[in-house]
Amino acid sequence: MSPQRRTALSALLPGKHTLPAVTDPAEHAAYVRNRHPGATLAGAAGVVLVHQGRLLRQALAAHPEARVLDGWASADLHVISHRGRDVVLCSRLGAGAPATALVAEQLTALGVPAIVSLGTAAALVPELRAGDLVLCEKALRGEGTSRHYLPPGHFAHPDPHLTAALAAALDACGTRWRRGASWTTDALYRESAAEAQLYARHGVLTVEMEAAALFAVGRHRHLPTAAAFAVADSLVNRTPRTDSPDTTAALELLLTAVFDVLTNTSVSPAPPGADTVVSRHDEQREASGG
Repeated sequence: MSPQRRTALSALLPGKHTLPAVTDPAEHAAYVRNRHPGATLAGAAGVVLVHQGRLLRQALAAHPEARVLDGWASADLHVISHRGRDVVLCSRLGAGAPATALVAEQLTALGVPAIVSLGTAAALVPELRAGDLVLCEKALRGEGTSRHYLPPGHFAHPDPHLTAALAAALDACGTRWRRGASWTTDALYRESAAEAQLYARHGVLTVEMEAAALFAVGRHRHLPTAAAFAVADSLVNRTPRTDSPDTTAALELLLTAVFDVLTNTSVSPAPPGADTVVSRHDEQREASGG
């Protein structure tokens, strides 16, 4: 292959995120409705992405009336009732940014009004321990998915209204929690000490695999999104992996807080189409490294 052809194939298309896509998630929604007439998530309070199977099992044990929406998405969907509203728990969606983006697109096409991601993360700073709670204020784009949705930049951002509501709910729980940035990466087993130290010096608290992609889809589709984590381990002080009861308890508390936020109409996220994320001035500043 000639050097010119190699260069052409390896170069990214300028403005990739602005190009129209051949595929459309509306096609997925139409496919679902052919098999399940009237299928919609527009009446639900929101969707919670549940990345830990233990948390899902505990939630379903506490809500035996939960019903399954079979075949609606590339994931398992369970509908439970909280305060008279339906909340959808989405599980078994697969790990990482691409899987999260794919499922988020499908859920958006089915009319979901908001998505919150709950999962575990590893600490990048020594003061965070297993079971500590972190509310994600922005996600460092160390994955590859967000570039398909957003212009070049360092961070993807959640919906500020939904994030503020989660902060208020965590305060109301009377528990300690931190708010800060997270590093989203595709490569779990390629997280280096040099990267962890660099990002920690710039205020990044945790590392995980999904938040930046979810926020990018949210921005692109004008969908309110948010994410919160329970610390499970650390890149600073490596120890043998354990299933800490503190982490499990923290995830349960987070899920309760999310239920309350999604079903409390007084703290509903901004309506679709609103400017639900960071200002364009801030995006430009981050893209330029400012």
